[in-house]
Amino acid sequence: MDATSLTDLIYIIAFFFGGVGLGVAPMILAHLLAPRYTRAIHGKTLQAIECGMESIGPTWIRYGVVYYLYALIFVAFAVDVLFLFPIAVIYNEHPGWLDLAEITLFIGILALVIVYAWVKGVFIWKSKLKSLGD
Repeated sequence: MDATSLTDLIYIIAFFFGGVGLGVAPMILAHLLAPRYTRAIHGKTLQAIECGMESIGPTWIRYGVVYYLYALIFVAFAVDVLFLFPIAVIYNEHPGWLDLAEITLFIGILALVIVYAWVKGVFIWKSKLKSLGD
């Protein structure tokens, strides 16, 4: 084993333990620094508290399917935009009509997804009105 292989191995081990440390350290810090007995003092151990305020109405509510569709569409387009940044950087170095056509096709497919979701009525949010006493 030569010196460069040993150096590479040390880097891999250091990055591995660094990644594990960055993944585990927030959980350990949260466990050590989290406040204890804040709800038990007031005798409300089973009550959900949002941002330190008591909730109004039932705490267990069902979200509509539309909410999840919005979230999925957002995630899909966020990932697609992340794909556009490296493509723009690479195509900026060697511009050409074929590159422009590829990017236009990619964005056109994304636009078709929005049109399809719009036609299917995904963007129509039908809310159910409930009184606070229910």
